[in-house]
Amino acid sequence: MSAPHGILLVDKAPDRTSHDVVARVRWLLHTKKVGHAGTLDPMATGLLVLGIGQGTRLLTHLVGLSKTYTATIRLGRGTTTDDREGEALGELVDASGIAPEALEAALASLRGPILQVPSTVSAIKIDGKRAYARARAGEQVELAARPITVSRFEVRARRSEGPFLDLDVVVGCTSGTYVRALARDLGAALGVGGHLTALRRRAVGPFDVADAVHVPSRGEAEDAAVALPLRGLGAVASQVMPSLVLDEEAARDLGHGKQVPVPDGAPAQEAGGEDPRWAALDTRSRLLGIVAPAQGAAVLQPVLVVPPEARC
Repeated sequence: MSAPHGILLVDKAPDRTSHDVVARVRWLLHTKKVGHAGTLDPMATGLLVLGIGQGTRLLTHLVGLSKTYTATIRLGRGTTTDDREGEALGELVDASGIAPEALEAALASLRGPILQVPSTVSAIKIDGKRAYARARAGEQVELAARPITVSRFEVRARRSEGPFLDLDVVVGCTSGTYVRALARDLGAALGVGGHLTALRRRAVGPFDVADAVHVPSRGEAEDAAVALPLRGLGAVASQVMPSLVLDEEAARDLGHGKQVPVPDGAPAQEAGGEDPRWAALDTRSRLLGIVAPAQGAAVLQPVLVVPPEARC
């Protein structure tokens, strides 16, 4: 049986780690080459983008895509982890009467380009060790603020639960944003403390959780009955970057790692923008590789080359 290659969209269930899902997919597809673009906490649900086979090499170009989440924030007290799984911090504050105008002002302060200090239980590495591992070992963890952009931070519903105010929110943000930290900072801005009680990732770039599949755990379903529809690398790459089609000669040269001429009709380069990356496709829309224009020459140089047996 030939090795599988492609991208798999998974709707992660609660109380499973991203690594649990990767391990299960490895078992079901009989391959060790499975990775993911962006971890989800065990508490969280929603879209997890997996790369299979040569798809793992494409993840580098997917991990930086923007994200959309729905979440529930509880105002009235913070926690040690900025979510419901941590220990309560400080005194309980009655947040039930927060005025809509005060809430909107606090939300507005967290929109746009901001500096965010990640949660101390994040997966960020400090001297080679994850922050959450250091925090759980009792170490004092201090993380530097990072620039992020929050394009959307809106309340969809609010309800009082005794002294607490629960907010159902939608968040649109750049990669690297911690929604738990937004909950913490919203509570701080209002002077009442806050933490996350639910989180669901709805979208990663152009990919939506509505198109994702559930990966059952062992014992939940017969392995033979589990369908894992992989998306072709060409189709996925074309959704996240401009694409161009190479003729047979250029496709053969690119497959050997050679530079190839820029074909007619290639996407225009944006002046002053980031170094462009293009998805190079064959005439059957299969991914040949990722290419970039060589500086000072009308040729394309390979950034990633997909071997012939993995093109899809």
